[in-house]
Amino acid sequence: MITPEKTLLLIIDVQGRLAKAVFQPEVVEKNINKLLRACMILDMPVLVTEQYPKGLGRTVDSLLELMPGNLPVEKISFSCCGSLGFMSQLRSFNRNDILVAGIETHVCVYQTAVELLEFGCNVHLVTDCVSSRTEENKLLGIRCIEKAGASLTSTEMAVFELLRVAEGERFKAISTIVKE
Repeated sequence: MITPEKTLLLIIDVQGRLAKAVFQPEVVEKNINKLLRACMILDMPVLVTEQYPKGLGRTVDSLLELMPGNLPVEKISFSCCGSLGFMSQLRSFNRNDILVAGIETHVCVYQTAVELLEFGCNVHLVTDCVSSRTEENKLLGIRCIEKAGASLTSTEMAVFELLRVAEGERFKAISTIVKE
């Protein structure tokens, strides 16, 4: 089971033109937005990456606005783990459970998930927070990530697992977000 004290949210490459070109872009962005807001209420660290931002653009504004001061880690390797800056930040948080969201499922998300698993992390793929340009590639990526050893979850499933109880201010705030 994931807990706020041991879990980190990783948002991979939700950038400019690419974010608009994936399968069901509005749904994916809305779900990542909900997950990000819930994780912030739970005081969980968030890592954001950008694949070659000069060519693909910056992280979409709706997500950046929620994280003032949280600068995305730029990378050129498909796997986030190929970036020394990313690995340094990841290690600094000392979290072993990684909630993974982002694009594209069959490329950067897949390669990152597999390498995180190889490093001994517990990867929890948030399936309604990932996508690819085609539905087929999204589904293939999810299957391959699960086969590699990751757990599958959804925005609501992860958030309520992190909460554990239906009481208090955090529950009220997160319930409001989930209902949006």
